Amino acid sequence: MKKFFAVGVVILSAVIMSIRAFAADTVKIGHSVSLTGGASIWGQSEARAVDLLVKKINTGGGVLGSRIEIVRYDNRADAQESVNVARRLIGDGVVAVIGPAQSGNALATGPVLERAKIPMVVTTATNTYVTVDQRTGRVKRYAFRPCFIDPFQGTVAARFAYDRLNARTVAALYDVGSDFSQWVTAYFEEAFTAKGGKVLTKEAFRSEELDYRAQLAKIKELNPDAVWLPVDQKVASIAARQARDLGITVPLLGTDNWGSPDIFDLGGDAIDGSYFVNLTDTSDPDIQDFLAEYRAEYGEEAVLPNPVMAQDALLMIAEAAKKAGSFDGPALVKGLERIADLKVTSGILTIDPTNHNPLNKPAVIQRVDVGKKEFAFVEKYQGQ
Repeated sequence: MKKFFAVGVVILSAVIMSIRAFAADTVKIGHSVSLTGGASIWGQSEARAVDLLVKKINTGGGVLGSRIEIVRYDNRADAQESVNVARRLIGDGVVAVIGPAQSGNALATGPVLERAKIPMVVTTATNTYVTVDQRTGRVKRYAFRPCFIDPFQGTVAARFAYDRLNARTVAALYDVGSDFSQWVTAYFEEAFTAKGGKVLTKEAFRSEELDYRAQLAKIKELNPDAVWLPVDQKVASIAARQARDLGITVPLLGTDNWGSPDIFDLGGDAIDGSYFVNLTDTSDPDIQDFLAEYRAEYGEEAVLPNPVMAQDALLMIAEAAKKAGSFDGPALVKGLERIADLKVTSGILTIDPTNHNPLNKPAVIQRVDVGKKEFAFVEKYQGQ
């Protein structure tokens, strides 16, 4: 009996040692992403892209000898839930966090992770103040991103409206309940007026409102050359239908959150031929391998740009760990700040250590082609 007990103890000890060894060879990276709700079409594609890259990295030996384990929670594209997710990830022992994608959620999440000294690499959160303190202008030590920022997005849209659409007057319809919609509208107006154009009116509505006819009627009376719609694909589609019903025929111009396949069915002919700014394009030669791998793995197309930016974020974290030789939070920050000429999914990436943004990140203008159910490439603008 004692012999069997002794053997059992040895076996149990071996199992415990094996578990500990496995744990030591695994590093947890958090992923705060919208898997349900209005932004889930991007979030689900983002999650699949991260899993695809993790599989590739782990097959290649991992990072610093450790396999990557993704700890993922649904933030429902909600600021408070994003904070809750951040706290759960801290409790789970993650070394860094990918996401959130939405600027408001990233702004809410940042302070929580900063206090825990855990780097946050957002995916498509373009608000300037995600990485820079609005009050002091100082860089937020633990916040980084692979995407361009709103001043550039607003500037690109304004340049396109003025130079290519020959618009000299524009009217805006924006969401006063969205930090993103408010800020990017301000940047658009600044750039458009600097070129000599005039924003005739800025008509506001609150999130979740679905009837914009009163605001659009005012816009019609002013007869602008174009209408600026910095809103998501659902709102853009509804607004486009209502605008056309009211007899507004001028071009509609939007932002990177238009880029969902939903827009073809939701907007129909009303949204056809409209333009929007995006982070990347399916014709970009840099992402062709990724698109093919995603298609082969999941049997469907990736919903850009989130999956590309999410892979970039993970590659940034991996590169930072290699540079630092550690997964310790402060060490990862130093590694992230030293990223230069890194080959990522979207191309080549260099981080500016003064603001934690990528240098020279390009933007593209795309046109909604409802007939072909695709976004046609129109023009590329080099980044800030």
